[in-house]
Amino acid sequence: MADTPTTPTVLLPEAEVARIVADLARQIAPVTDDETVAAVLLTGGLWFAADLTRALARIGRNVRFDALWLASYGDEKESRGKIDVYANFQRPIAGKKVLILDDVFDTGLSLAEAVRIATEAGAAEVLTCVFARKPWPLPRAPEPDFVGWDAPNRFLVGYGLDHAGALRGLPDICALD
Repeated sequence: MADTPTTPTVLLPEAEVARIVADLARQIAPVTDDETVAAVLLTGGLWFAADLTRALARIGRNVRFDALWLASYGDEKESRGKIDVYANFQRPIAGKKVLILDDVFDTGLSLAEAVRIATEAGAAEVLTCVFARKPWPLPRAPEPDFVGWDAPNRFLVGYGLDHAGALRGLPDICALD
């Protein structure tokens, strides 16, 4: 990692992250109910999902919680172009509304795979929400239903985003480029 800076550049401070999450909760609450399954895409989305489900609970929406463990980056700075599925849903989701939660939307591969898995498992409806959406040169599908922040095209770390497993715990979203 000799070519990466030792001090990440803060792009989005912790207080702004919290404001964005609260705003997303206000948008999502009216289209979900307490039977909705909020499914985080592990590992990066865990920080966002924890904050969002707490923000939903603060405004009276107590969604159920599950996870999918998918990976497209490994320890690299670019997607490998394929998705590895390490763990599927823990509970049946057939007939339920599912809200897929992820940290960042760039290639769209992880989100598309999560939607496919949820649909094939019999979800009645699948909604998607990402904290950050990065610009991407090619059309990607599906576009998220809810987006918190349109991020710059930089390598992001912090708030669950990592570089080879490191820097996920930073409270701010930072650039490492």
